[in-house]
Formats: sequence, structure tokens, C-alpha cells
Amino acid sequence: MIRPRFLLRLAGGDVWIWIWAGLLVLGLLGLYGAVQWGRETHWRNLDEVLRGAGTVAVSLGMILFLSGFLQLFGLVLIFLALACFVGAFIVGKRTDEERDEH
Repeated sequence: MIRPRFLLRLAGGDVWIWIWAGLLVLGLLGLYGAVQWGRETHWRNLDEVLRGAGTVAVSLGMILFLSGFLQLFGLVLIFLALACFVGAFIVGKRTDEERDEH
């Protein structure tokens, strides 16, 4: 019987999982720092918070996707990360335009 899952096996798949785990740790540290900084600046750094959330989401998504465990949820997290990165770009552009006007 064929299972409905993606048949993706990369060479050195375990190595890639460890690389994404390292990126997850960096993303969590960055998100923590951005949230702390946001609390002090009344969330004027929302683009940094979104970038940190996007890094955490894409790292978790890739770990799930590459490990073959909950691959569909991993893809959802990857698309959520894309939305976070696009949102961070938009918020960052608005912030830059507001600074230029003052």
C-alpha cells in the first residue's frame, strides 16, 4: 500500500536536520532578543519580531519535512514563515518611509 506522503530523501538528510536544528536555536535566540527589545521600544521593531518568528517557523517546518514526521504540518509552517518574512519586509519598508518623512 502506498502512503500519501512526499517521497523526498536527500543525501545526508540527517546532516540537514542538524543544520536546521542549529538554525532553530539561532532563530529562538533572535526571537527572544527581538521580543525583549520590542517590549522596551513599544514594538517599533515589529519587523525584527516577524523575522525571528519566520526563522523559527521555517526551521521547525524543515525539520518536520526532512524527518518525514508530520510533513504536511511542516509545509504549513514553511508557508507561514514565508508570510512572516513578507510581512517583515512590508513593515520594515513602512518604518523606513516614516523615518524619512521626519
